[in-house]
Parts: sequence; structure tokens; C-alpha cells
Amino acid sequence: MKMIELTRLNSQDPAFRQSLEKLLTRGEAADRQINTTVEGIINEVRERGDGAVIELTGRFDNWSVNSPADLEIPAARCIEALQSIGDTQRAALELAAERVRMYAEHQKLDSWSYTEADGTMLGQQVTPMDRVGLYVPGGKAAYPSSVLMNAIPAKVAGVPELVMVVPTPGGEINPMVLAAASIAGVDRIFAIGGAQAVAALAYGTETIPCVDKIVGPGNAYVAAAKRMVFGKVGIDMIAGPSEILVVCDGQTDPDWIAVDLFSQAEHDEDAQSILVSPDAVFLTRVAESINRLLPDMPRAGVISASLRGQGALIQVRDLDEAVEVANLIAPEHLELSVEEPRAMATRIRHAGAIFMGRYTAEVLGDYCAGPNHVLPTSRTARFSSPLGVYDFQKRSSLIECSAEGASELGQTAAILAHGEGLTAHARSAEVRIKDDD
Repeated sequence: MKMIELTRLNSQDPAFRQSLEKLLTRGEAADRQINTTVEGIINEVRERGDGAVIELTGRFDNWSVNSPADLEIPAARCIEALQSIGDTQRAALELAAERVRMYAEHQKLDSWSYTEADGTMLGQQVTPMDRVGLYVPGGKAAYPSSVLMNAIPAKVAGVPELVMVVPTPGGEINPMVLAAASIAGVDRIFAIGGAQAVAALAYGTETIPCVDKIVGPGNAYVAAAKRMVFGKVGIDMIAGPSEILVVCDGQTDPDWIAVDLFSQAEHDEDAQSILVSPDAVFLTRVAESINRLLPDMPRAGVISASLRGQGALIQVRDLDEAVEVANLIAPEHLELSVEEPRAMATRIRHAGAIFMGRYTAEVLGDYCAGPNHVLPTSRTARFSSPLGVYDFQKRSSLIECSAEGASELGQTAAILAHGEGLTAHARSAEVRIKDDD
């Protein structure tokens, strides 16, 4: 295999910031063709319902659907899958599910209220969404972990109905995905994928129910579809290619860092893996490890393309500057492979998930650590957070005024309403104001 020459940047270079920005803007240009295609698919599903979904499934997933009923995967098949997989796989799924559930329990928002001296009660009522749609990728690889990470927080939130869609190329589906759905408590599953699945969840068809929110990752077509249906339904986020940023002081085994970079690069050619260190010699050692270890990786071709096109080794002045660079990049996954990771973590403002210490590989978060692996990408960690129970809960404000409170607050409200020129607003408050006598 041809040697990989990773992009190397140095923070002391006058053009460093410009070079870094260029590295981080991969894939940001809008793909007009994808948007046009997706818009057509959404319109087809809205207009023709099941007929469009069946036709598009046959075209894109290469299997024939005889009737709308064939789109739904029976719950019994999930139970059979759970019973048929190996004991080791089942135990791993169940342990991962339990850890995700335990973590999610800590995220639940509760209703609250307080009563003021005059008897006015104010508060917040928290309720779950009625029905949520879960998109599970099923193209290049199967992702039972995505089932757990998306379904379990929804169930912990109290969502009564969870509808899963998963593409089944050639009519085949990975039994681990169905087993995970059984463990996570998914209520209904449809064997559809792509933009047509997103459209079906958003608008509903004769067979597929519409939902309140769509969560889960997918390819560029799925992302475009989620963006277009937002407003009709809620969405979790627009997920881009996977990312990992490793900050290392040069004292971790370079082979460990190399395979950590591989772990995200193997997702697809657009994934991004970056190493930041003040130790130039260490960066070179990691580059050597990458080239030595890569030929043994089954997905070496994908990893190689990802590292060549999107990867980088960045030398910084010191670890303080490494923190600055990390905050600028705002990565999806951030490994702090340093001596004092907890102290460094307190200075990180923008990251989807922070993995602290030399022994904490990002991959643990992908599967079984507990925190959710659905994370903000493409620098959106500057304003977004990981998927959690709170994404499946709604908050309603509670206001109940006593007669005294209505009179007192009414005076303030009326003054402000008149100031805005909204007389009816003011009158609504004024009719409840008590006369002084």
C-alpha cells in the first residue's frame, strides 16, 4: 500500500489559521443535485404515499415490495433475531443498553413549580413527545449501536410509540439491528430508508404513521431530507461526517493514537481525524505507526482515503495552545490523551464528547460507556449538544394567578401593552385589576 502523507500544519506558520479553516470546511458547499433529488422524493411521498415509498424502495434498495404490509417488519422477527444471535453478542448488546439507560436516567427533566406570597403559582410541566421516528443507517454497515443510542433515551423520556425505519438493501437486514430494537423497546419497524423514509415519517402514508420528531444519522440524502422536513416535524440535528480530534502530550503509545485516528476514518472517506501535539517528534512517530498498521486494517482503503483527504497532524506551541485549537475546531469527539485530562477538560468550551486520559478510547463512547454517541459535527458543538432524554421531552410553562396577583401583575402588563400600542392586550389585563376602594 502506498505511504500516506498526512497534511501537517504548524501553529507558528503565519498562514496556519487560514490553512486550518480550509481543512475544516470539507463538504460545506451545498450539493444542488442532492437537494433537487431529495425535494422530488419528498413531493412524491407526500402526493402518492405508500405507492411512492414502494416504488422508491425498489429502485434504491433493489428489492421488490408486493404490498404495503410487506414494508413493516413484525415484532416477532425482532424477538427471533434476539434469540438467534450468539450469547456473546446478546450479552454485549444488553450490557451496552443498560449502561446507556442508566446514564439517560440522570438526564430526565422533571416538572416543577413554586407559589408566590399572594398565591400566584408559576412552574414548568414536562411531558414526553407522543411518537418519535428513528432512522437507522443500513447501507455500508449495520449499526445496532445507533438503535440503542436513539431509542433508549426516547423510552426513558416516556415516549409511548417509537417508529424505526431502516434500509434493507436486497431485502436483507442485520439480525443485530433487530435484536437491538427488541432490547431497546422499539414499537414498530419499517424496512425503508433514504429520503423517502424521512418523508414518510414526516408526512405519514397509508401504512406508515407520521411522527413528532425524527432522530438518527444517515447519508447526505437523509441529512438533506431532514433539513427539508424540519418545521413539519422536529429533528435532532443535521449530522455530517464523523470526526475525531486527539490532543496528546507525546507520552502516549503512538500505536494507540494511530488506531484511535483509524476508528473514525474507517466510517467513510469524508470522516476527519486530526492529531494535535506540541511534540514534533511524536507526530512523526504517529505518522510512522499509521503507515505500519494500516495494511492490516480490513477497511484500509476507506481509512487511507479519509486520512489523505481530511486528516492532519498539527504541531502547536504547547498544550495551552492545543486547547485553543481544540476550541476552534469544536470537534464531535475529543480525546485528551494527556497527564492531567480533567484539568484540561475544564477549559474545553466546544466539543460533542470529551474522552479523558490515555486509556479512554473514543470507541468506548461509540458503544457502551453510557453517554450518547449521537453528537454535533461540523463545528456545531459551538451551539449544540449530544442527543439526550431532553430531546424527547417538551416543556410547558405553568401560570396560575390569584386575584391579588392578577391585579398586581395586570398593572405592569397594561403599562407595557399600552407602550406597544396593543390596547386589547392592556384591556385584558386591566379588567382584572382591583379598584383601590
